[in-house]
Amino acid sequence: MNHPWAIYLRAYLGVRIQHARTAPTRGASAVEWVIITAIIAGVALGLATLIKTVVEQKQGEIQNTLGGGAGS
Repeated sequence: MNHPWAIYLRAYLGVRIQHARTAPTRGASAVEWVIITAIIAGVALGLATLIKTVVEQKQGEIQNTLGGGAGS
């Protein structure tokens, strides 16, 4: 195809592709995303453990207050 628009389009896309290949990377790399995700997962796990511990303590307090809850 020797139509002027086809020539222009091929040149334009060629320049864009070359620029995309040689442009400096922006944003986080895959390794950085893995590290960020691991940190977030660790914090979430820590909070879940803390909440579970507090709930179990409160459950024990309620059972002791009500005399075990066995109806005896």
